[in-house]
Amino acid sequence: MSDTKDTEQGETTGGRKPLSLGRTVESGHVRQNFSHGRSKSVLVEKKRKRTIAVPGSAVEAPPKPAEKKPEPVKAKVAVAPRSKPRPRVEERSSGNVLRTLTEEEKEARAKALASARVREAEEVKQAVVDAQQQEKEDILKREREELEAKQAEEEARKAEEEAKKLAADASAAAAKLENPDAKDAASTDKAREKRPEAEKRKGRQNTDNKAAPSRKGEPQRRRGRLTISNALDDRTRQRSLASIKRKRERAKRQGMGSDPQAKVFREVVIPEAITIQELANRMAERGVELIKLLMKQGQMVKITDVIDADTAELLVQEFGHTVKRVSEADVEEAIIADVDDQETLEPRAPIVTVMGHVDHGKTSLLDAMRKTSVVSGEAGGITQHIGAYQIQTADGHKITFIDTPGHAAFTSMRQRGASVTDIVILVVAADDGVMPQTIEAINHAKAANVPMILAVNKIDLAAADVTRVRNELLQHEVVTEANGGDVQEIEVSALKGTGLDKLQEAILLQAELLELKANPNRVADGIVIEAKLDRGRGAVATVLVQRGTLKVGDLFVAGAEWGKVRALINDQGENLDEVGPSMPVEVLGLGGTPEAGDQFGSVTSEAQAREITEYRTRKRRQNASVGVRTSLEQMMSQLGEAGRQEFPIVVKSDVRGSGEAIVAALEALGNDEVAARIIHSGVGGITESDVTLAATSNAVVLGFNVRANSQAREAAKESGLEIRYYSVIYDLVDDIKSALSGMLSPTIREEFLGNAEILEVFHISKIGHIAGCRVTEGMVRRGAKVRLIRDDVVIHEGSLKTLKRFKDEVKEVVSGQECGMAFEKYEDLRAGDIIECFETEEIARTL
Repeated sequence: MSDTKDTEQGETTGGRKPLSLGRTVESGHVRQNFSHGRSKSVLVEKKRKRTIAVPGSAVEAPPKPAEKKPEPVKAKVAVAPRSKPRPRVEERSSGNVLRTLTEEEKEARAKALASARVREAEEVKQAVVDAQQQEKEDILKREREELEAKQAEEEARKAEEEAKKLAADASAAAAKLENPDAKDAASTDKAREKRPEAEKRKGRQNTDNKAAPSRKGEPQRRRGRLTISNALDDRTRQRSLASIKRKRERAKRQGMGSDPQAKVFREVVIPEAITIQELANRMAERGVELIKLLMKQGQMVKITDVIDADTAELLVQEFGHTVKRVSEADVEEAIIADVDDQETLEPRAPIVTVMGHVDHGKTSLLDAMRKTSVVSGEAGGITQHIGAYQIQTADGHKITFIDTPGHAAFTSMRQRGASVTDIVILVVAADDGVMPQTIEAINHAKAANVPMILAVNKIDLAAADVTRVRNELLQHEVVTEANGGDVQEIEVSALKGTGLDKLQEAILLQAELLELKANPNRVADGIVIEAKLDRGRGAVATVLVQRGTLKVGDLFVAGAEWGKVRALINDQGENLDEVGPSMPVEVLGLGGTPEAGDQFGSVTSEAQAREITEYRTRKRRQNASVGVRTSLEQMMSQLGEAGRQEFPIVVKSDVRGSGEAIVAALEALGNDEVAARIIHSGVGGITESDVTLAATSNAVVLGFNVRANSQAREAAKESGLEIRYYSVIYDLVDDIKSALSGMLSPTIREEFLGNAEILEVFHISKIGHIAGCRVTEGMVRRGAKVRLIRDDVVIHEGSLKTLKRFKDEVKEVVSGQECGMAFEKYEDLRAGDIIECFETEEIARTL
């Protein structure tokens, strides 16, 4: 609403003037320019602050003109016009009197004004929100259209450039075919085409730089897109949170660049072999730095190459890190013997090894103490296996005995027995004295650094001479107590049982001096005395527990084999649940037969057992293939052995120790001309696969205390292969020795007969040249070998074809007589030559 009359112009009204509000909004139009030459007319309104008089106050003074300042631009809002507030009734100069408002009218007017302000504020707020939303939608639409237009223009431009390029290439190719010199011209044209585009880009860049000058002291122009919000908002723009975060990140990076982080030095674990990449990862270094260092040292390597532990250690130390060397052998730490505390040690039974020459009564002596008859079960009456037994004396003490063979082939068995023992009993026959294996047993005992007790056996014989034994032992630095030494001497008789109690007392006395102790409350470990493959029971190992307690159900590793203890059997054939230190038992449950002398130990898990056995198997395989790379000396030796004849053999034995002894004895039989080659040795009966292997290699199969099964016998019969069985090692070694001797070439021995001098040479038709000779020394025999010597030089060696005296053929001509001789297939005979006559004899050789 608006006033109908202006009271200031002198016009009066006879009635009540309607209520109205004065206009507080001034409107106008502003033209807004956009890119690409577009513009838009926008209605802009300027709003003044409304002042309202409080009812009952003095007459409101007209508002003072406000200072000009930039008013915020508001969008056009459709608001009903307000009439100016009606003044109080007063007397004017014209004489008219205005009516004064009543209290009700004043209150109603105040309420109307308040509701109008609230409504106006809400309408203005909603109008501003609608306008901003519409503006955003328009901006997004325009940006989308501009982006689509730019993409279309870019695609069109690229298509046009591609077409121009293809056309230029086609024309250049055509020109090149016509004129080879056109290549330079085409490249020049391309350069000219590229130059204007670069100049245009440079010009646009300069124009952009000139569009926004920055002068000192003047505010920079507004950057960014002009929107209604930006135009109406006169507040200072604050930095966003993302901008603050970016600033902090930049400052942090700059700080890190100026103050580099301290280098971290690590402990680097180095195995026996490692790649350069893996080593760099463990050091947290760049692989290229390691390669640079190696190249400086003259090694051209790649990042995937494998280097040894020494080179890796040098690299780690060069970069300042700490080295920790490890190896594959660390997996054996679980069963490697460690030192037990003294508080955990308890007394144990002594381990005694009986050693001596063959047939001196070692096993008979043990049988007398054990009241058994082991020797009666041995073929030939000699011990060919290593055995372990335990006896209990009359006073309750236990003694463990290890019986070793005395034959020369069982050196390795005696060595193993001496290495695991506490005391060595040297058995010497009183009627035989010191023999070669006795000397060997003394050397083994000295090498093992164990005390000896001398047992002079067979003193019940008439030919027994103890003094002779003592004197012979003095030659080998074995001094008995009778001669003032420290070696105990006991005279015994295994047959009569004499002196056995004194021998046991001597053993217990020596064990008391040694103070033998072990810890039974730990996992078991020890040594494998013997191993065999038994039908029905599988692999059986005779072990000697040195420390700890071995129980049924324990997992254990023996050499390259592992298994779970299924049964423990002592030397009396009794099943035991557990065994302690110094106790020999047979263990069932191994996956294969271990080597005699291998260490065994209990483990906690199957994974650990497999890891240890795989490592040992791999190690043995590597040791077996070490001879692939040979030196020059080894190559020359192999060339010399290339002409040597070999006798291939397949050996099967009842126990592992006997097989080792047989193999060692057979390999020692050869010489430079012939040798025995063991292509396979094993434990157990002879199988069809053994026969097949022997037939393929043209070998002979030897069975020691084992037999072939039916399939193996049929296969041997079909292939014509001979299988030989032995129960005494003497016979086996002697037969192979005879076979090797037959392969030797015989020795040629020459026997001188005589000399003859050629006096004259005659030519006889149909016969050839005949030498007239006189025998000067010895005799000449027809059919003998002859040498023709001229000026002390042998010029021919052959045999006589004709030997005549006068006209008769004779068998021989003695010294001083003349004869005629002719050579076979040789006629260059001259007067003065000497003919030497001799015979050859072949002598068989033996090993």
